[in-house]
Parts: sequence; structure tokens; C-alpha cells
Amino acid sequence: MSNILVCVKRVPDTGGEVSLTGDAMNVDDRHLGATVSAHEECAIELAVQQAAETDGEVTVLTLGDEDAIEQLRDAVARGCTNAVLVEAVPAAFGPRDIALAIADVVRAHEAAGTSYDLILLGNDAADTGDFQVGVRLGYALERPVVTGISTVELAGGQVVARGDGPAGGSQVFEVALPAIVTVMEGGVEPRYPTIPGRMKAKRAKIETIEPDVQPQGPARVRLTLPPKPPSQVTILGEGADAAPAVADLLEELGVLR
Repeated sequence: MSNILVCVKRVPDTGGEVSLTGDAMNVDDRHLGATVSAHEECAIELAVQQAAETDGEVTVLTLGDEDAIEQLRDAVARGCTNAVLVEAVPAAFGPRDIALAIADVVRAHEAAGTSYDLILLGNDAADTGDFQVGVRLGYALERPVVTGISTVELAGGQVVARGDGPAGGSQVFEVALPAIVTVMEGGVEPRYPTIPGRMKAKRAKIETIEPDVQPQGPARVRLTLPPKPPSQVTILGEGADAAPAVADLLEELGVLR
């Protein structure tokens, strides 16, 4: 039986045009919906799969205000068993602060009789790009950390973690449990919440914890938006007269040799 903790973050649904707050420290979410990142959706799916294969349970955790309960209930609808809200103002917490707050929850649950063999996180935050939480959590709990992983498998007291390697190859890590893994999207297809899952999620009890961490805040200086792609269009020609120009362009791009 393996107990797994998966950590998620409520982030703006940036399907449309993205803008920043006036201080350029966060994404302006006033007119956006909320979700979790694609990395974290895959982490939830991997956690639910591995817990099912080992007769274990999945606890989903987030640090945020009461609005983040929406994301916790969504994770329960996808198969998580328990949910924990570390109630705080997320903008005041940097990666170090979040890692320490999660570590406190893990220790408190261990003291109460629930230990986690595996902790899964998204590889980085979809809104601010922070990728330090998993590594910092490993230092705080003195557990091994593997980052940028696509799939995981629990077997024989260890986690087998697979991810992309250099030059298009793959890498396989075998790490003794308990361990921490950060997940990249693409290795697994997240499931959609079922109607019974949604009904269960509505009734699910949310454990609420106030963190003891005094946050130092994010260390970022500012966020910047990438330049908008050019909207200029070049017409190569019309009909058969365009064929030579198309061939020249394909040769320039390296498609034709």
C-alpha cells in the first residue's frame, strides 16, 4: 500500500492574451478563469494510477486562499482521496516558503500516523515559472528528488522514474522511497472528472491548515512577457506562379535540400 501526496497550485487559465499586474510580479487574473497547470494534471493522473495499483491513497495539497478549494475538489473528482488546503495568501509565499509549508504538513501527518512514500509536484508553475519547490522540498525533508519526469512506477520499495534525456533520448532513474518527483506534461493523458467523482468531490472534507512559516516572499525581480509574434504576411504569388517562390522558401528553411 503506497500513500502519495500530490501538490498543485491554482493558476490563471491563460488560454487567451496574458497581461501582468502593475508591479509586473504576477499574471493579471482579474478577467481569467482558474485551473492547475498541465504538469500538475499529469502528476494527479500518475498519482491516482500508482495508488490504484498498490491499494494506496492520494492526498492532494495546495497553498492558497479559499478559492483554491475549487482546484482541490477537481482533483478529488479525478480520483484523489483526501484534500489539504494550506490557507495563506499565495502571492506572499516564494518557492522556499511553499516548500517549508509543505514539509511541515508532511511531518505533521507522519506524526499522526500517515506517511507519504512519494510526493509529486508539477515541474514548474504555469503562471510565474517557479521550478524550485520540488528541489527545496527535497532539502527540507532530506529526501531524494528527480525532476522533469514523464512517468513513474512504484515497485520493490523504489520509484522508477522516466523522462526525456539529452539528444532526444530517454533517462530512467531508480530511486529508493520515500522520494520526491516533479512531473512534466506529456507522459500520461489526464482523465476527466466523472459524474460520480464530481458528486464525491462536493461532499469531500477539506483539511485546512494555517502555516507556521513566516514567508520571506518571492525573490523574483519582475516578470516579462515575450514579444508578440509578427503579424506581417508575405504573399509569395498566386496559383502556379507561386511554385518557384515556395520551393525557394522550403529550401531556405531546410525542408528541401
